[in-house]
Amino acid sequence: MSHTPVEKVLEQFSHEQDMEVADQGYFEALVRGVIAHHAALDSAMADCLDRPMEQVDPIERAVLRIAAFEMRDRMDVPYRVIINEAIETAKRFGSDHGHTYVNGVLDQAAGIWRQPELNARR
Repeated sequence: MSHTPVEKVLEQFSHEQDMEVADQGYFEALVRGVIAHHAALDSAMADCLDRPMEQVDPIERAVLRIAAFEMRDRMDVPYRVIINEAIETAKRFGSDHGHTYVNGVLDQAAGIWRQPELNARR
């Protein structure tokens, strides 16, 4: 969001966070993955959005990109965990009702990207 170089973001995070709680390797993979693939993630989510990604609130856009990366590239993380974390992040940092938008978009995306996992739950 701030166009800060990735190395600076990672360095700042490692100095500010309690590394006993945070998984720095996972965080780095998310940051690098979202930055490297944001255009593909945006394109993949286009059918789930009601507007162009550029018009989505910046916080919700970042949350959606992170969750999309996890849903597509981290099959080791259950989709329900991804959606829940995205909603909680949007509630904490986003607009008043941004979390409902995030939930709706990610529910649709899960139906596309996590169909086998959805079918197994039924």
